[in-house]
Amino acid sequence: MINRIFIKILSLFINIIDSQKKKKIIDFFKAKFNKELLNIIDIGAHKGETISLFLKNFNINKILAFEANPAICKQLEKTLKDHKQYDKVNLIRCGIGDKEETKNLIIFNETSSSTFNPINKDTQYYKRKEKILSFLNFNKNNLQNKLEIKIYPLSYFREVNDFDKIDILKIDTEGYELNILKGLSQDHLKKIKYIYFEHHYDLMIKKNYTYREIKNFLNKNNFYLSIKLKMNLRKTFEYIYENKKY
Repeated sequence: MINRIFIKILSLFINIIDSQKKKKIIDFFKAKFNKELLNIIDIGAHKGETISLFLKNFNINKILAFEANPAICKQLEKTLKDHKQYDKVNLIRCGIGDKEETKNLIIFNETSSSTFNPINKDTQYYKRKEKILSFLNFNKNNLQNKLEIKIYPLSYFREVNDFDKIDILKIDTEGYELNILKGLSQDHLKKIKYIYFEHHYDLMIKKNYTYREIKNFLNKNNFYLSIKLKMNLRKTFEYIYENKKY
């Protein structure tokens, strides 16, 4: 019980320090979309933090929300049911990548860091994070467990295929962003107006790709950088790329 309380406090603290960055993101999209009816895909929906912002600030047609962690899906579903625009969100419980496969999801007690990628425990960032979170949780190990999760490319889903346009594709998957982008068909890439994603530079997660590879992939498909924001207290940036041929 005490552990859960500390995790909630930590999450609240992170949300507070990130609030100014989120406001800049929302203001950017407001300037682009005005009152247009939006289709949004949220990959790595977690507990619905970004979904809540979208529902609060925009005129939503449909949000497709993907979340791989079954325990977090239950929390997200409860959150969505309490929201008056619940019917605009379709929650799909699985991982998204570049191909259909089954992989281990490494789950942290601090669940927003959960990832399909290996963890480098020798990095200073991991050791510092482990020390802080272990203290807060009264637990020597912030790694909770591993679960086998089914992964599909985004193009696999009928719900995605049915969209005539995708206004925002948001990706927050702790080092799996390039895999997800490579799972998109050319037809889907052409439908997307904006891609909004995080990229970590701390080396704790073994991504097997660099930011430059994401940039090159997006530029090759006519997406170019519109916004870059550094997240507080982390070696992490948020990016928005715009489809210049949309």
